[in-house]
Amino acid sequence: MNCLLVSATSLEISPFTQHCRNSEKLDYIDLKLDFLITGVGMLNTTYALMKHIQLKKPDVVIDAGIAGTFTKQYMPGSVVVVKNELLADLGVDEKDGYKDVFDLKLLPQNQFPFTKKKLTNPHTEFLERTLLPQVNSISVNQITTSKKKAAIYQTKYKTQIENMEGAAVHYVCLREKIPFVQIRSISNFVGERNKKNWKLKEAVGALNGELIRLVESL
Repeated sequence: MNCLLVSATSLEISPFTQHCRNSEKLDYIDLKLDFLITGVGMLNTTYALMKHIQLKKPDVVIDAGIAGTFTKQYMPGSVVVVKNELLADLGVDEKDGYKDVFDLKLLPQNQFPFTKKKLTNPHTEFLERTLLPQVNSISVNQITTSKKKAAIYQTKYKTQIENMEGAAVHYVCLREKIPFVQIRSISNFVGERNKKNWKLKEAVGALNGELIRLVESL
């Protein structure tokens, strides 16, 4: 099996890459592992992932990174797997509220690979294998710092977490018919910009612990 591990930054998966250098476990399972550091954001991720796929199409893609949480149900340091990814800030603020591209009829909400606006991971067996809570996530180009905007997103999209790359991975993998899974660890509450309150170290540690367990179970 050819597995591609995707992350926006090397920081987010550095403990895992170190583990791979020090461990011999991967030598005894039928798994060829490649790494792809895309850079932050959906544009970078889409370009880097498509370019890699053109050269070497993987059997499975694992997207790993940190995220912000909208809810105390998933506190900083916890890890989740994304079932549904949504594009949150592609639209316009109007007098009667925020409208996304689907509300504006610029994109049909059920046009493949979207289902009711969502980029849904159909690989339920892969999601279940992670043994992690399954959540809704939004992908944004601009990190949400306003509590008012956070409330709008949470109400409109019934989302639990926010990230900056997940929709790109879901979109590309669905279009290219590649099995995939996106796991995210929580580093902060959405709207909290004082990084002294972030649990970045704990989030990275938790993410990589789950990543090691998942990859070695393939």
